[in-house]
Amino acid sequence: MVENGMTPMQAIRAATVVNAELLGMAEQLGSVRRGKLADLIAVRGDPLADVRVLEDVRFVMKQGAIYKQD
Repeated sequence: MVENGMTPMQAIRAATVVNAELLGMAEQLGSVRRGKLADLIAVRGDPLADVRVLEDVRFVMKQGAIYKQD
């Protein structure tokens, strides 16, 4: 998406918040808030400065369970 003109923030929002809204699930998904389902990743670096850091995921938490930890 960034290669086609989106900013990193626009691409990240498109993959999270916007998709949750399109699916009609914004109350449950799309952002990190109390009471929402939360699947999180951690990367080394700032994805707003270089979105490619999202390709090297170091930590994954899905529904409170850790699946990958560096």
